[in-house]
Amino acid sequence: MSDTVEFDLDAYLGRIGWEGGRVPDAATLRGVHLAHTRAIPYENLDALNRTAPSLAIGDLQDKLVHGRRGGYCYEHNTLLLHALEALGFGVTRLAARVLVGADGAPDSGRPRTHLTLLVEVPGEPRPYLADVGYGSVGALLEPVPLVAGVEAEGAGRRHRLVLVTHPGPLDLWVLETYEPGSVWGAGWRRQYSFTLDPAARPDFEVANWYVATHPRSPFVQRRYVQRMRGDEHVLLLDRELIVTSPDGTVGKREVAEEEVVGVLAEEFGIVVPQSHQKDQAG
Repeated sequence: MSDTVEFDLDAYLGRIGWEGGRVPDAATLRGVHLAHTRAIPYENLDALNRTAPSLAIGDLQDKLVHGRRGGYCYEHNTLLLHALEALGFGVTRLAARVLVGADGAPDSGRPRTHLTLLVEVPGEPRPYLADVGYGSVGALLEPVPLVAGVEAEGAGRRHRLVLVTHPGPLDLWVLETYEPGSVWGAGWRRQYSFTLDPAARPDFEVANWYVATHPRSPFVQRRYVQRMRGDEHVLLLDRELIVTSPDGTVGKREVAEEEVVGVLAEEFGIVVPQSHQKDQAG
């Protein structure tokens, strides 16, 4: 579908249940960001079907807004970018390097394949980091100001941005989240690193195709669907349903093959297309 399709702000705000103000200020940014994370699930069902999802805004609206589906970072954050621009914010795409599960320095080891957003709020002295497409229990629920070393709490989660000494011309930032309990114990964990060098849509068209089709991409290896249910994080990892409470308590149960399509509908509000159902059930 062509990008000449007009973005439907009313339909988007209805999808996320936002009835607050439309003034481009920090309160609107926080409210829309939080509402998005609670309304639209994260999922990689297209990639499991070896299909790179379209990033054209008309297709994104058809899938995530009208089709009651979810998506992964490129889809979520592209949709949010259009919404914020329609509300009067200035938005810049940034390319980030995911650090969860990685060893070594925050500027090496993995490609910069994650899409995150830098948002300018009129009248505010500093921009905000916004990200509704990071499929993790450590994801941002509300945007955080781009200020180094200051802890920010949003909707019960704690984050901070660390400015790393970097030998290149651009400063390197790292987003960290505080985990109250995990296999490593409580503490701050790196999520991803990024610079403020603007990225362009073609950069993510290439990354989108790669992560959705390359045989070694984690997105084609196993099902990953997540959403917020109140203050709980609900994840379907292949056929394991994992519920994480704000205090770090984790509950798990196995989902039988024949239950998968029903769980996707009941737990995540996702109606799986017929073309995907064989893969999702088996």
